Amino acid sequence: MKRPERITLFTHQYPEETSDSVQRVIEMTRAAGVEVLVPPPEAEKHSLGADSEGVRAGAETSEPTDLALVLGGDGTILTALRTYAGRGVPVFALNFGAIGFLATVERRAFDDGLRDALAGNFELLELPGIAIEVDGEDRWAVNDVSIHRRPTHRVAELGYSIRDDTLGQVRCDGLVASTPVGSTGYNLANGGPILAWGVEGYVVSFIAPHTLTARTLVVAPNDTLTVENLSRREDVEVTTDGRPTCALAPGEQTTVRFQHDRFLLAQMPGTSFYHRFREKFGRLAY
Repeated sequence: MKRPERITLFTHQYPEETSDSVQRVIEMTRAAGVEVLVPPPEAEKHSLGADSEGVRAGAETSEPTDLALVLGGDGTILTALRTYAGRGVPVFALNFGAIGFLATVERRAFDDGLRDALAGNFELLELPGIAIEVDGEDRWAVNDVSIHRRPTHRVAELGYSIRDDTLGQVRCDGLVASTPVGSTGYNLANGGPILAWGVEGYVVSFIAPHTLTARTLVVAPNDTLTVENLSRREDVEVTTDGRPTCALAPGEQTTVRFQHDRFLLAQMPGTSFYHRFREKFGRLAY
């Protein structure tokens, strides 16, 4: 890849764990002649109140940048990916999280990983997204869209269809539509299948279904999923990548659709999904 001239910094919510590394980023980017953009929440988090050589504190994420550099775990990586959805900005992540399935480099290799990022020594992986429409706008998820009962409400009653074909209705705690990237998250906890990165399509699984016949379904990429809240009294919550997005009132429905090549993830040359899967989840059998 081309060497970046400008990067934008993202860190996770615990600044005491990343503050020393942020200073190291500033030192190494200065030496490399790379400008660092620090969005307002990051500038406040790390007490970067004024611009200094090579650092622009308070720069907005809407400004042009060549690379998003993340010091964090999967939640922070997802935030960066959503921030630059469809904008052609790759996300290079140094793992400061518990699992870091999406991370480019582990924390123990921080300096070497940062040098690779600043030298453009990485490959780009195009990832699909999944979206729902809320008030006329798409809300994009990297991992999944979840439609589920609220904690204090009764079991949800959801109807679901693909294209114009009604497939059924399920009493359950919720329904999850996951991309291949998200298939190792909420979907996996539901007992759904793992989809290797590069598989065309998305998977629909159910949270605690109150039936023995609710089956996980892998949906073709061009087919739209429609979910309806069949309850007479209670709404259900809709989340994208675990973030509350909207609610469906009784009788309301929403559509979920898949789109290719929505996000750009940096990865080291030669890295594969299967290597990443083995390193993060362990071997499937011994």
